[in-house]
Amino acid sequence: MWPRSFSTATNASTALKNKKWDALVIGAGHNGLTAAAYLARYGLSVAVLERRHVIGGAAVTEELIPGFKFSRCSYLQSLLRPSLIKELELERHGLKLFKRNPSSFTPCLDGKYLLLGPDTHSEISKFSVNDANAYHRYEKQLENFCKLMDPLLDSPPPETAQNVASFNDRLKDRIQKSAFWARFLRQALSLGQKNLVDFMDLLLSPASKVLNKWFETDVLKATLATDAVIGSTASVHTPGSGYVLLHHMMGETDGDRGIWSYVEGGMGSVSSSIANAAREAGAHIVTSAEVSQLMIKDSGTVNGVLLADGTEVFSPIVLSNATPYKTFMELVPNNALPDDFTRAVKYSDYSSATTKINLAVDKLPQFQCCKLNHPDAGPQHMGTIHIGSESMEEIDSACQDAVNGVPSRRPVIEMTIPSVLDKTISPPGKHVINLFVQYTPYKPSDGSWGDAAYRETFAQRCFSLLGEYAPGFSSSIIGYDMLTPPDLEREIGLTGGNIFHGAMGLDSLFLMRPVKGWSSYRTPLQGLYVCGSGTHPGGGVMGAPGRNAAHVVLQDVKKP
Repeated sequence: MWPRSFSTATNASTALKNKKWDALVIGAGHNGLTAAAYLARYGLSVAVLERRHVIGGAAVTEELIPGFKFSRCSYLQSLLRPSLIKELELERHGLKLFKRNPSSFTPCLDGKYLLLGPDTHSEISKFSVNDANAYHRYEKQLENFCKLMDPLLDSPPPETAQNVASFNDRLKDRIQKSAFWARFLRQALSLGQKNLVDFMDLLLSPASKVLNKWFETDVLKATLATDAVIGSTASVHTPGSGYVLLHHMMGETDGDRGIWSYVEGGMGSVSSSIANAAREAGAHIVTSAEVSQLMIKDSGTVNGVLLADGTEVFSPIVLSNATPYKTFMELVPNNALPDDFTRAVKYSDYSSATTKINLAVDKLPQFQCCKLNHPDAGPQHMGTIHIGSESMEEIDSACQDAVNGVPSRRPVIEMTIPSVLDKTISPPGKHVINLFVQYTPYKPSDGSWGDAAYRETFAQRCFSLLGEYAPGFSSSIIGYDMLTPPDLEREIGLTGGNIFHGAMGLDSLFLMRPVKGWSSYRTPLQGLYVCGSGTHPGGGVMGAPGRNAAHVVLQDVKKP
């Protein structure tokens, strides 16, 4: 599955410790690999150190049941930045995408269904002609807002430079910041005052308010609202959830805005293609190489890392693709960071209510609400299948269960079946199904995720709910893998199980990410940088944090 030239700690230990590297990257998730690729292309000697036996972090493919390859965490591609795909030539390095059409299917228990795809207008018209007419305007407005945001994603935030002594450097920094804000304000003003006010309203409002302004049909609003709460503990009524709705519209596939795709070979192929680009540029990638601590000189500058097996690896530059909490609270030695910085990291929001279930099945689900059923894949199987999302109140009710400390009685489930388009991930006639499930508290009050019976009870709750829409679903299951928030933390390294490396609230974005005053990927320790999703512009398989962080490192390396 992975290129044979990846090294393990056992056979790479000598190479690592007998060389002082220009840069080290902690974690071979897609952002860490991206940073390594750009640094290596510039000519730096780079080693990537991955704790697990496979690369990819949350963008990983694993064959846990013979013949079935699961995208264990992330499961769709759209947010990966077009600039990165082009610059690293990812298609040449093995990236192949399958556009999904239709994009989504929402079955209803009353026998109706909503299929959003090539004939969206007529599909929505089944419920409301007004909504059908409004939908294109809604998408167009979000697309315009995304165009405004695009330049922000592909560049570091305009953070005020820290500890700059030279007058010339301070002047240069101020000029750069002024130019940034001037460009952004010109773009913002080009929207016009009405659209600009609508943009601010979207950023600050609950998703429910945004969608209620546009539409009247419950199932349409609920289908769209799932993008506003996915991966979070928020309700559709949470202020600021409108931004997360926009965040998931920012992607594209082959220039088509908002189109999500499956990746041939699973999401691990995204990481593999980036790794191939990094290795071609000279980067060295080592698996089963867990970093236990950063090595810091008395002067407060980074000197390398200490591996769990005792190996010391030296470098004046270290980029961490781990979460901010993992990086600063666990890998940095005690008392090496300012107290106010440590407090800000420690008390950031890493909460999660997400569980991922990956299934091997021997047949496709047959949904009783539509007459599209046949043994082969139909349009209802191509996109995201929304279960338990017939109204925004249904989503909110599921959220309130978690607020009260228990897993949702009727979970909100996003089902995808990538094997209908990707024939490389399952045996003929059989399929891989991904279930992205909410809401599941990290520490439920009525049991423990460490209890096998408790886990099984919740899994069966999900399967039973699916059976309400697709009778006989449970009988098709060959086997499954389930990752609750504690599992995501332990196995993938996601603090609190949060798939974004930290909440995506308005208080945790842009100049506030990972903490106020340190959004430029630099840290209070000279030579230590952060490049994971806990930095700007946030979570999802974007690659932007890794690309932006590498450019900041190269900017610092160029300084006399």
